[in-house]
Order: sequence, then structure tokens, then C-alpha cells
Amino acid sequence: MIYNLCATCTFGLESVLRNEIWHLGFKADNTSDGKVYFNADIYGIAKANLYLRTADRVLLLIGEFEANNFDMLYDNTNALEFEKFIPSDGKFDIYKVSSVKSTLASKSDCQAVIKKAVAERLKKMHSVSVLPESGADYAIYVSIKNDIVQIFINTSGHGLNKRGYRAVGNEAPLKETLAAAMVLLSDYSAEKTLADIMCGSGTILIEAAMIMKNIAPGINRTFACEKWSDDFLKSFADVREEAKKNVADIPLRILGSDIDYFSIKQAKENAEKAGVGDCISFQKLDLKDFSSKKKCGVIITNTPYGMRTGGHEVMRTYKDLGIVYKNLNEWSAFILCGNENFEKSFGQRSAKNRKLYNGGIKTYLYSYYPKDGCAE
Repeated sequence: MIYNLCATCTFGLESVLRNEIWHLGFKADNTSDGKVYFNADIYGIAKANLYLRTADRVLLLIGEFEANNFDMLYDNTNALEFEKFIPSDGKFDIYKVSSVKSTLASKSDCQAVIKKAVAERLKKMHSVSVLPESGADYAIYVSIKNDIVQIFINTSGHGLNKRGYRAVGNEAPLKETLAAAMVLLSDYSAEKTLADIMCGSGTILIEAAMIMKNIAPGINRTFACEKWSDDFLKSFADVREEAKKNVADIPLRILGSDIDYFSIKQAKENAEKAGVGDCISFQKLDLKDFSSKKKCGVIITNTPYGMRTGGHEVMRTYKDLGIVYKNLNEWSAFILCGNENFEKSFGQRSAKNRKLYNGGIKTYLYSYYPKDGCAE
């Protein structure tokens, strides 16, 4: 059976996610804000959940229709074939409703109407009078935009950023999916030295090591649809076993430093748990003391934005970072920052910048390249 699927992501990462989906062998031509649509079989669902690095979730599209009043919402929802996916004992909470530029603006009312429509459909089609909802979880997601309703079931369960290697983050942890996107948008390759000189809990460096070693980000966690049936369980077991065999054994030179000792300790623990502890060297170091004689290196880092700290202090950080980068011969740099004055304090205009959202905060990924290229 071929399923209609939708991988969701942070705004600004649609093209990165689409490329990931293409790389996995699926056709993904239709994208919208925070969504990339594609088709796959049951093994494709397992592969997408295990391998996608920048997706938030993989959703199964049940149906799409127009509705500008609650009667239309009920009738059209009730007409969808939920019984093909949800058994008589399935748990089906209306987990999330989003409504944008639509007549049906009350999310709580939409939840109640959809819940009732799904329940009545399931009772009728399964020939039961009561739905115990004691079985596996089929979390329903609803998107309403311009009065067009899309209804999905979440195959992933918890967000795909939950890799399982980071038990506790630092004060402002970077989401794993965004960290992976920063690496994929950079010019980093396994032959180059990689450094994050404000590494915090090490997320960027861990994601980079996992990408280079082809470690599937979801290899150490479980997913909601594994409990749906024996067929789903087997597909995940097979894909997970294949993923373990595909891990590459390649040498990497990755450096992580931070002025905070506790962050370094956390980063080391996280890297070990992710299976890349032998790939990354961590040390306690002030960013302005970082230097390297290696050529063709890459800095990828997430700077403080100044939301909680004083403006003068954060501008000094940007200036120090700019001085460090200027002294690194033939290095490139990819710096995420939510402060619009970053380039002025850094001391250089970026070759390009890309708007991304970090936890709802508008940021830019500033890209810097060596003037004369990199002679590796």
C-alpha cells in the first residue's frame, strides 16, 4: 500500500527537508509552509522516520476537503475512511489543530467536532457501540488554511528532534533538527576540520558527526506507528537493522569548546550517548582564545542573541568571534544569530544569509567563505 505522507519542519527548512526526502529515494515536489509532501510504502514510513534529520514529524494524510462551517467540517470528516487506519480499540485524540486565514478559527470547537465525527465513523464501520481507546495511539493532527482542511495521523509520536542522546540541554539548547540543517547548509565535509567554539551541549557537532558517519538520527528511539501492527513493527526492525550496517567508519577532526565547564561535561556525555564520542574533542576555552593552524576548516556555531543578556556584552562576543575568524586561514563560517546587528559587530558582511526560526525566534544563518577558496 502506498501512503500519502507529509513531513513537517521549521519554517525556512522546506528546501533542505525536500532534498533529504529526494536523497532517500522518494519524490517530493509539493511543498508549503513547514510541510513537504511525498508518497511511500510502509518501509518508506520507517525509513523517513529513522533517517530524516530536519523533519519534525512524519504525518499520514487521511484526507483533504473544504469547510467554512461546522456542519461541513463534521460531514466531510465523517466521510473519510479512518477505519482503514484506526482499529476499534485505537486511541485517537485530536492532538493539534492549526487554523490560518480560515472561517473556522476556534481550535477547541474544531477539536470537538472532529473527535465526534471520527468516533461516529469508527463505531459505524467497526460495528461497535463503544470505542474503548485502549490500544495504540493514533494522534490526529488538523491543518486548516484558507478554509481547506487537511487531516493527518502522526506516525512519529514524539518530535523527530528527540534523538535520545540529549537527556538535558543547557540554558538555551539548539533544536537537533535545526543543528542538522545548519550542517547540511554549510560546506563542511569529512576531510575538513570542524569547530564550534561556543558549543554549549554539543548539538551541532554531534549532528555533524552523525551526518558524516551516516548514523540514522532515529536509530536509538521508537515511533508511534511501530505499535500499530506487526507489519509496521517488522518494517521498522528491518530498516533499523539496515541502518546499523550502513554506519560509516571514517576519521573525523571535530573540535568543541565553550567557556562553561558544565556545558562541556554535558556535551561529552551527549556525544558518547550518540555514539560519536570518539569523533569530537571537547575543551573548556574562551572563544577569543581559539586558534588553529589547520587550513580549510569550518566554524558552525549558534551565537547568543542578546535576548536575556546585556547588549554590550553580546556585541563584544560577536566582535571577538569576528577577530578569531579573521585569523583562521582559508576557513569558512556558518553562524546562526537572531540579532540584526550581528554583521556590524562581527566586522564582515556575509556572502549570504538565510532566514530561519529557532524556537519561534527569527534568526539568520550567516555564511562566510574564504576569499580565495580553500586549497585542500
